[in-house]
Amino acid sequence: MSNSIETLYSHFLKSMSVQTDTRKLQKGDIFFALKGDNFNGNLFALNALEAGANLAVIDEDVSSNDERLFRVDDVLTTLQALAKFHRQQFNIPFIAITGSNGKTTTKELVSAVLATYFKTYTTKGNLNNHIGVPLTILSIKLDVEMAVIEMGANHQKEIESYCQYTLPTHGIITNCGKAHLEGFGGIEGVKKGKGELFDFLRNNKGTAFVYWDFDYLQEMSKGIETIVKYGTQEGIVIGKAKDSNPFLSVEIANDSDIQLIQTNLVGDYNLSNVLTAVIVAKHFGVPANKIKSAIEDYVPSNSRSQLIEKGTNRFILDAYNANPSSMKLAIENFAKLQSSNKILMLGGMMELGEESVAEHHAIIDLINQYNWKKVVLVGGDFCKISHHHLYFENSTIAANWFVEQNFTDSNILVKGSRSVAMEKVFET
Repeated sequence: MSNSIETLYSHFLKSMSVQTDTRKLQKGDIFFALKGDNFNGNLFALNALEAGANLAVIDEDVSSNDERLFRVDDVLTTLQALAKFHRQQFNIPFIAITGSNGKTTTKELVSAVLATYFKTYTTKGNLNNHIGVPLTILSIKLDVEMAVIEMGANHQKEIESYCQYTLPTHGIITNCGKAHLEGFGGIEGVKKGKGELFDFLRNNKGTAFVYWDFDYLQEMSKGIETIVKYGTQEGIVIGKAKDSNPFLSVEIANDSDIQLIQTNLVGDYNLSNVLTAVIVAKHFGVPANKIKSAIEDYVPSNSRSQLIEKGTNRFILDAYNANPSSMKLAIENFAKLQSSNKILMLGGMMELGEESVAEHHAIIDLINQYNWKKVVLVGGDFCKISHHHLYFENSTIAANWFVEQNFTDSNILVKGSRSVAMEKVFET
């Protein structure tokens, strides 16, 4: 069997569905036998065929002469090449979103507003890495009118590699903060890494949506052919946070048809995410009433800025990710809430390299500026710093402690890096 991308694509068009996990396989899928440090998909290729796959893409010998085995040099690069080939069949806006904080919320909001007016495909959940991005592209059907692709990265050249097969026409960098400092090599490395999206747009006559409040984004976007400005002071869309106690409401100063948007998002740090959705929708001609209703109807359900009531307690669950920038914003926002009995339950921050202890120390210094009913620190490098707060080694122990306290009428901020699994506190 020929192993060209064109041949593989002809098979793909018959199924329009790919899978990398035999447990999720549907009849007619193409199975890609990916390999990792602890798994080898080649070992499951025959199982995939038995389960109904039309084709199994492999890069190791399998003890079978089944004609449905499609041998390539490397399964991952073939998956990415197929994604690029599929992408090249479309002449529509492909909007790429990256940044240190807020990119998933921004992606959800942008997709929500565009979907009111266009057939829109977007990244599902958090599939924003070297496997998730090509899988997202390959999930796009032929009826697409808009594509919104989220790109995550923890080192330089990663965003650049995604752009090679996503071929974005439009791009958004939400911000550049203290995230993945170990991999990026400091904050300037973060800007360089995230800026690879703008580099691609600059070299390919693309369009950048730029939050003009951030001087560094102004600088990073220089030379891009089309720059669409927005922010709190200058731009096609100008807005400000009217209230955030606890839900953010946003005033749009220069659009009388929208004026006020009442969101279900906790924290005024979501202002730029909301304004991004507004500017993108307006740029593509989505009517004002659809923009307003789509944002107001969006309710987070992914452990990001969720407000959840449980008994007489209110939880702000923001436990999907944490870095010094997002942690600082979450704490400051929580401190501003007009409520009593505030409890902080914070998990450690990861991938900070040699800056880790100092950044955890800075968070403790910030905590100490406010009065709290209780502060609980969990895991990470909080254990390496002298402080007077409660400390637990992991979230399971912290969750058990929380249950024993029988808190009532309390407001609890639960935040931490994904690996610390701070959502266990809420789930108990």
